[in-house]
Amino acid sequence: MNAHGDDILQQAFTWQAGGQGVALATVIKTWGSAPRPAGAQLAVNESGAFVGSVSGGCIESEVVERALDIITSGGAQLCEFGISNARAWEVGLACGGAIKIYIERVD
Repeated sequence: MNAHGDDILQQAFTWQAGGQGVALATVIKTWGSAPRPAGAQLAVNESGAFVGSVSGGCIESEVVERALDIITSGGAQLCEFGISNARAWEVGLACGGAIKIYIERVD
């Protein structure tokens, strides 16, 4: 579900208040073409439900998987995803880009 920042944080708080483990992913930097700007967030609960968006497609599903691991293990992780301009053309994308995402468990 795509939601605004306040809605994402409110949902994370609601999940946590209900006793669920929660992680928050935040886009901290982008280069080139990126679907979501710095500051975009995604909250994930221990059941795998999520709200918000930090990218799309395979990157977003990878972020959800890493968030689930962080909910279990604790801590935080800085992730960087990207594709070169040359590789982007090979897979049918208009241009390359990169995104850096910080994922942390909400305690």
